[in-house]
Amino acid sequence: METASLSVLIVDDEAPARERLRNLLGDLAAEQPTRVIGMAGNGLEALRMLESNPVDLILVDIRMPAMDGIEFAQHVAQLHPVPRIIFVTAYDEHAVQAFELNAIDYLLKPVRAERLGVALQKARQAAPLTRESLDVIAEPRRHLTCSERGKIHLIPISDVLFLKAELKYVTARTAGREYLLEESLVQLEQEFPERFVRIHRNCLVSRGAVVGFERSVGEDGGEGYWSVRLNGLTELLPISRRQWANVRAVLGD
Repeated sequence: METASLSVLIVDDEAPARERLRNLLGDLAAEQPTRVIGMAGNGLEALRMLESNPVDLILVDIRMPAMDGIEFAQHVAQLHPVPRIIFVTAYDEHAVQAFELNAIDYLLKPVRAERLGVALQKARQAAPLTRESLDVIAEPRRHLTCSERGKIHLIPISDVLFLKAELKYVTARTAGREYLLEESLVQLEQEFPERFVRIHRNCLVSRGAVVGFERSVGEDGGEGYWSVRLNGLTELLPISRRQWANVRAVLGD
């Protein structure tokens, strides 16, 4: 039976490395048919390309500026359908051990044709990587992802003022606008414990954005409550009585 051709995206910040992978794929075309749909120099550029050019397989370098290969893969894992991913790396003992422990395929540079052929065959049969398996080996992300009408928005974590759970979504608020995320507030709290603090069961705020606290009067003159004011926002966010002591301990009086 004829082997189906895989559409491939190559992502590496070094042009010679991208060309080498494309040439190797060409050398293997008889046994492992592929079509190189595009090549990108970093993860941000690659995500933009995937908006209009979905692929079956991505070959991605780990060490890249702006967004490393593992963070890129975390964002890719939220696409539908999810492409297969093979990581490419110069020898990195920590990364290699993590990949082997979590059954994630990788290629060591300089990539050899025989090893690439084996990886391509495995990719045809393997299930896409899950976000959970990638989170185990990843550093905290530098971006969050929001998909709107087929376009991928990348939100720098440093721009996020607060995160609020609403129904099945989480709203990420920046100074400019709101974004809907298909993520869990609990997972975000665990991933970024140094950046965000919980002020309510449904809300995390950026520690660096807090400029002060205000006492508000309760409805009908009832018991008052504290709210937090964030830099650049007129909206006050209420702090639950349950979280007030922890907020004071973390952020100060």
